[in-house]
Amino acid sequence: MNEKEPFVSRFVGTPVERIEDLRLLRGRGRFVDDLQREGMLHAAILRSSVAHGRIRSINNIGAARAMPGVRGVFIAEDIAHSWNGSVPTIPMGFAPLPELEPFEQPVIAHRKVRYVGEPIAVVVADSVALAEDAADVIEPDIEPLAAVADRHASGRNDTLLFEEQGTNVAVTYTAAKGDAASAMAIATYVRRETFGVQRHTAVAIEPRGLLADWDEAGTKLTVSGAAKAPFATRRLLAQRMDLPEECIDVLEPDVGGSFGVRGEFYPEDHLIPFAARKLRRPVKWIEDRRENLLGSSHAREIDCEIEIACDKDGTILALRGHAYVDVGAYARMAVAVQPRNVAQFLSGPYRVPNIHVESSMLVTNKAPTGAYRGPGRFEADFFRERLFDIAAKDLGIDPVEFRRRNLVSKEEMPYPIATITPFEKKDEFDSGDYRITLDRCLAEINWPEKAGLQGKLIDGRYHGLGIGCFIEGGAAGPRESARLAVETDGSVSVYVGSTNVGQGLETVCVQIAADALKLPMDRIRIFHGSTTHLREGFGSFHSRSVVMGGSAVLAAATELKEAIRKAAASRLGCAPTEVAIGEGLCASFGGISLALSELAGEGLSVESSFANHHHTYAYGAAAAHVAVDAKTGHVEVLDYVTVEDVGRIINPLTANGQAVGAVVQGLGGTFLEHLVYDEHGQFLTASLVDYLMPTATDFPNIRAIMLENSPSPNNPLGAKGGGEGSIIPVGGVITNAVAAALTSLGVQPRELPLSPPRIWQLMEAAR
Repeated sequence: MNEKEPFVSRFVGTPVERIEDLRLLRGRGRFVDDLQREGMLHAAILRSSVAHGRIRSINNIGAARAMPGVRGVFIAEDIAHSWNGSVPTIPMGFAPLPELEPFEQPVIAHRKVRYVGEPIAVVVADSVALAEDAADVIEPDIEPLAAVADRHASGRNDTLLFEEQGTNVAVTYTAAKGDAASAMAIATYVRRETFGVQRHTAVAIEPRGLLADWDEAGTKLTVSGAAKAPFATRRLLAQRMDLPEECIDVLEPDVGGSFGVRGEFYPEDHLIPFAARKLRRPVKWIEDRRENLLGSSHAREIDCEIEIACDKDGTILALRGHAYVDVGAYARMAVAVQPRNVAQFLSGPYRVPNIHVESSMLVTNKAPTGAYRGPGRFEADFFRERLFDIAAKDLGIDPVEFRRRNLVSKEEMPYPIATITPFEKKDEFDSGDYRITLDRCLAEINWPEKAGLQGKLIDGRYHGLGIGCFIEGGAAGPRESARLAVETDGSVSVYVGSTNVGQGLETVCVQIAADALKLPMDRIRIFHGSTTHLREGFGSFHSRSVVMGGSAVLAAATELKEAIRKAAASRLGCAPTEVAIGEGLCASFGGISLALSELAGEGLSVESSFANHHHTYAYGAAAAHVAVDAKTGHVEVLDYVTVEDVGRIINPLTANGQAVGAVVQGLGGTFLEHLVYDEHGQFLTASLVDYLMPTATDFPNIRAIMLENSPSPNNPLGAKGGGEGSIIPVGGVITNAVAAALTSLGVQPRELPLSPPRIWQLMEAAR
């Protein structure tokens, strides 16, 4: 923004109710499955029931094509025929490396299948039922191969998923700072532990879906159903369908949740548009919940060997370790986010001068992994915070004091963290006083008084408290775009490249624009995500939509006011610099004023962007009070508090909602959710009967306190990403609380989930 026009807040910081909710609550949302087109066909995907095998043939294709109502059946050969004789693959979208290219996923199974659920054929028919009936007729002949069912089998390389590579280790990342080996050698205290987090994922209310429509006459492909990153989807689709980008429109309808999972380019993102173009008819595909659990990106499955070195007073000298990340069958799109983050952010918000952490991506015969809210950070916090409690106990130091003395101080900002390689990334924390959030969290949960409950057996339940600190990275670059246009009625339309995936983007962008333009909120309309709105956009991921998209709105608002000055100057006979812009974007000079509606015919429209390569770092602390049933191992969360400083808060209501929702997701992953495969690579949790999700009554006592003490210096709003932070510490905090509750038994949980059977087994073993 122009430094002469400081940002003045009237709406920003106000707890405005979400403007998008009324339409959705009245049933007027337009999700993918609500969309209809004349002559629309429906697709079904035939998926592999074999975890690992060579495709010898695919039989009965002709019979399926001949069935009533069937309009097309497509297999790998059909795709290859349209793509220079080969099947295109799904590339890395984040931190691409040449060594990962051989592990990319083909858009349809070709020669081999590598996980249960991998697409083998696409059937298109007049109805979903007819398409599914035809898919049942097709019989793939697959030669079974030994399944690589876990990272241990993968690391032995006895069976290779990609024989030509000679290994199942796709890549190993290294996060380094200082000299960890030397620090370990001279340390007074060293402790080594092994921890593990189970495979689980985001399960959005609305499954994935697509509607693709090919206009042969106009050479135009329109795809509805993209979320998070429509422009990236368009670019990848254009490359794989050999079309110019301007021949593809990717539209963002209403979206029923994302949490990272919708940020991928999936096989269906190619297959459904391909079918529509081939058949010259609109084609819709909506996954069912079984497909959703089978085929959407999985996440979290990591085990880690980690070592800490301290002085006897608890000052941390070094962290060293190796994380083993089960990434499933392929390296696609966002697969690198988790293994890179778990290494680079293992030290969290703490002062650790010496770090050496390796993180290996190992392929197995499971569904591919990707980003899920707080990717790699949830896991890193679990590993670190558990280790900290164990170390503090060994050293005879209060766990709160152990953390307090090792937190990065305000005076050390900006604070450099470990550098990750390959695809080198250096980073640093931008601002903050981490002790403030820790102290506030302790006060909110009444730690001093409740500390006396640690390990107490009361009415058949052991009580315990846990604490943990965290950081949340946000604002991934390189930039975001916004366009502002004055309408004939004097209102302003705001178009932004960020997408709305349920996080309240429309409300906060209107608040930002209203303040920047000095307009009432009801005179601003927001449009987002779709590639038709802007020349360039990037989307909503990595807690970036407010920082990047909101800052782009500010930049465009400055340009719009300059455009208004120029338009008014030609009317008022003065220089643009002499025109004053007042409330309602009223332009005046020499006692004459022009309302914005009077200038609407001037075609006032500007497009601008905000560029930034510096991440923001929100930070906080969380604490929990739990009670563990001595007979069953069931854990009740009696109280959970999260405190996070997210810089400038645009809307306290939406920020609080994001935080509470994130905690619930974290509790689900800590206690309930587990994607299970057997030793043959068969998927055992393909329904919500088997895959447990938290409900509204499971965790009723969650409190979130959002602070704005330390605005980010890296953007004009001073905002920091705040959508992921509260999920990050949950696993570590809860497990620390359970360990504290069971301290008399000497129980030290080292793996998630903390299901009642697991806790009961730990207690029985201890007894």
